[in-house]
Amino acid sequence: MSSNPRPRRPLPAIFGCAGPELTPYECSFFTDIQPLGFILMGRNCVNPAQVRHLTAGLRALLRHNNAPIFIDQEGGRVARLKPPHWPKFPAAGTIGAIYEYDPALGVEAAGILGNLIGHELRQLGITVNCAPVLDLSHPEMHEVIGDRAFAADPAAVEVMGRAYAEGMLRQGVLPVIKHLPGHGRVCADPHHVLPVVTQERSELEPDFAPFKQLAAMPIGMTSHILFKKIDPDNPASQSAFIINEIIRKQIGFEGLLISDDLDMKALKGDLLCRSQQVLAAGTDLILVCNSGVAELTQIATVLPPMSEATWDRWDRAKEFLLPPSGPFDTVAANHRLDMIMAVMDLAN
Repeated sequence: MSSNPRPRRPLPAIFGCAGPELTPYECSFFTDIQPLGFILMGRNCVNPAQVRHLTAGLRALLRHNNAPIFIDQEGGRVARLKPPHWPKFPAAGTIGAIYEYDPALGVEAAGILGNLIGHELRQLGITVNCAPVLDLSHPEMHEVIGDRAFAADPAAVEVMGRAYAEGMLRQGVLPVIKHLPGHGRVCADPHHVLPVVTQERSELEPDFAPFKQLAAMPIGMTSHILFKKIDPDNPASQSAFIINEIIRKQIGFEGLLISDDLDMKALKGDLLCRSQQVLAAGTDLILVCNSGVAELTQIATVLPPMSEATWDRWDRAKEFLLPPSGPFDTVAANHRLDMIMAVMDLAN
């Protein structure tokens, strides 16, 4: 009795595309290289019908089932889907201010926000959202995070982050906890330079805490930050020690690890070098948001397919990817969120 061999695993990569419609060359290229999935940026999102057409077209290029399509739709200023076609949702920092006034209302607001964003994404064929941000809000924090952080208190970040993530899961969208092992102490923007954190490992325990409490979530994102007292030579996304000893063991995160965008200037070397170092360190997937097909071609023929361990983590992540738990009344949810926001306005 013969059995069919397991098909070749896809590339351990999430790639962006150039515009609101796939070009013939992109269709041919992505069909040939078979990445695990894609990420949508603002340039890819014009209106709901167009996005639905694009997500369906991207999936049709790939041979594996349930190919993930990612987006950054946190609420606040990090939102690829913008008015007038999509609602403007509050930032995590706004939810944190509600929590500071009334913890129960803050947690409720975080859950509603996760539900609303998840519902919007699911209608468009988007199944993974790079949120919630679990970084702590430190006084020295660079504005690249700023109001994207819920709060300074690890326990508050944990309960709001959990409510937000569970809200998305109820709508059939996978959350991505970020930026492991913590981004809140940086004074520079990794889009432009490599941020350096100088605190001792013991001082960083509070920053690790929200990630530890949400370590059962399916997907996490690593950061391009140099933790000088932990690994003086490699940023977290390229540090085998940080990934294995801090993220996997101390924090206890066993899910799928994706890098932050490799197009950021925090990392040295060309795209191939960056990709190889990230994967060699133990990150499961590379994320490349803005490079064109010419740059992607440089790495697509060199990268190995996903490892068995990464494929297994993706299989486990997909177990979270369930249909929405039931009908969701967006009108009532938006009304309730507006009421909570109004309470805050009156209090101030």
